[in-house]
Amino acid sequence: MAEEWNLDTGEAVYRSRDPIKNLKIRVLLQRVSPVSALVQRVEEDDGIKGDLQLRELSSKTNTSGYRPDDEEEEAVICWQEKLFSQFEYDLYKNESACRTPLDRQYHQDVLSLERRSGRKNKRIFTYTDYDRYTNIEEHSQSVTTSRQETPSFLAERMANIRRRRQERKPLDGVGARTVVTLEPSEEFIRNNHILNTPVQTMYIMGDLGPNGKLGLRENEHVLCTIRVDSNGVITLKPDVTNTKGPYRLELGCHKRELWKYRLQHVSETVQREEQEREEHIYKNLYSRHKEYLNSLVGSEFEMPPAGVLRLFVNGEIISAQKYEFDNLYVHFFMELPKYWSSPAFQELSGVTQSCKSKSHGRESIAHFSYPFSFEALLSEEAESEEIPQWPILYFEVLSLDFWQRYRVEGYGSIVLPVTPGMHTITVQTWRPLEMGTVSELRRFFIGGSPELEDLTYARIPGTFQGERLSRIGFRTTTTGSVTFRFHCIQQSRSFLDRGSLRKRMQNVLDRLGGFSQQTSIHNVLDAFQRARRRMQMARESLPQDLLSTSKLPQQQPTA
Repeated sequence: MAEEWNLDTGEAVYRSRDPIKNLKIRVLLQRVSPVSALVQRVEEDDGIKGDLQLRELSSKTNTSGYRPDDEEEEAVICWQEKLFSQFEYDLYKNESACRTPLDRQYHQDVLSLERRSGRKNKRIFTYTDYDRYTNIEEHSQSVTTSRQETPSFLAERMANIRRRRQERKPLDGVGARTVVTLEPSEEFIRNNHILNTPVQTMYIMGDLGPNGKLGLRENEHVLCTIRVDSNGVITLKPDVTNTKGPYRLELGCHKRELWKYRLQHVSETVQREEQEREEHIYKNLYSRHKEYLNSLVGSEFEMPPAGVLRLFVNGEIISAQKYEFDNLYVHFFMELPKYWSSPAFQELSGVTQSCKSKSHGRESIAHFSYPFSFEALLSEEAESEEIPQWPILYFEVLSLDFWQRYRVEGYGSIVLPVTPGMHTITVQTWRPLEMGTVSELRRFFIGGSPELEDLTYARIPGTFQGERLSRIGFRTTTTGSVTFRFHCIQQSRSFLDRGSLRKRMQNVLDRLGGFSQQTSIHNVLDAFQRARRRMQMARESLPQDLLSTSKLPQQQPTA
């Protein structure tokens, strides 16, 4: 059967992490004789009916003495490998034709080829990225399938640009040069709106001229264009054939010659040993880079003493909403329970700025965005406690009127989050309420209102020593709410060791707060239920006679 042509001559894009110098392409170029082209045409037209004619034509070709091997050539080309054409070979033989350093280098290469019995390639040659060659046909291709397409200014400029890696030299007086153009003109924008990505290009060419007339520029045709950018993206046009048919080149000369060629990817695959060695090298490289970064960062971090948990809190009072009066500000302070301490320079209280409220729908919100931070230490003596207490933040919201009179708008408290990380918490507030119309009039006109002497009374006062705290007869009313955001960090030497970390978490952190106690109770109950079910299953699996003999006399309960 006749060989099918490969009509897909579009671009193929690949990405490779390997060095581009390892790329190898095998090119097989062959002239299709007029007789073989006629045989193929007859087979395509007549199909099975043309078997006798094909045999007659093939017999005629054998008697004519035509040998197609004379018009075949094969070459394996590496990346940026220079293969001289007949025209370049004749040109660079003459030293007087060499003007540039590249020409003189090619002259030396040609002389070395002369000393080694000449060049081996005849029709297949290459243009590297250093040669002064640009494929005009590639740039003149249309973007769309419309016959009425007119290229834009940008398309024309991009078609004419030679995208190659250029060695940029520093300019004199670059310090006095203006880098940013504040008022660019339209012509400046049009001329600079061009993509100039560093790309290396290589052309695999074919000299398809008749025998004895090689070296003419009009017979040079591009077989494959290879472009590689700095990101490892490889573009082939056309793609390698692999299992597909060959590409077709038909020359429009007076004899209508037909050529076919194949492109095969023949780069050497990495061996298993080399791959393992490369992985080992990369692993050592990454480990050394990690050690280098660690040396830059250093290891002299300030660590808390052994057996001490350090707590860093970066907090923010975000907003206060739904309060009766405007010009709000918040006064807050931190209470450290037993076994907690703070540095001497640490301030555990603060006052925000006064803030006017803004209406958002039906609510009035005062946005403070007031930051605060503090540090506290938990000593190892807390290990003896069942549930160590966590620091508590007490606060009161006040308002200030035009006559500089303040009113208490609400009290509140919040236990700092036990777990590290970011936490956003909204706390409802309340204030004492005095019954009667006179107290409300006094609050509205002269600013007087009941206050707490001790802000810890909003929760449990620190001075309270009894077992029960009664608030019967204490009248309050609900006011607005305040939103906090906490960023908590915990630091301890025991966190460095995994074994001690688990023990530390069980002894300290898991016992902090009420929810930890509730979790431990649930765990005990679940363990008890599982043990009871296992005991019942074990008793059911035993024989009945064994159960009857293993019963013990019951003892009478004693008082």
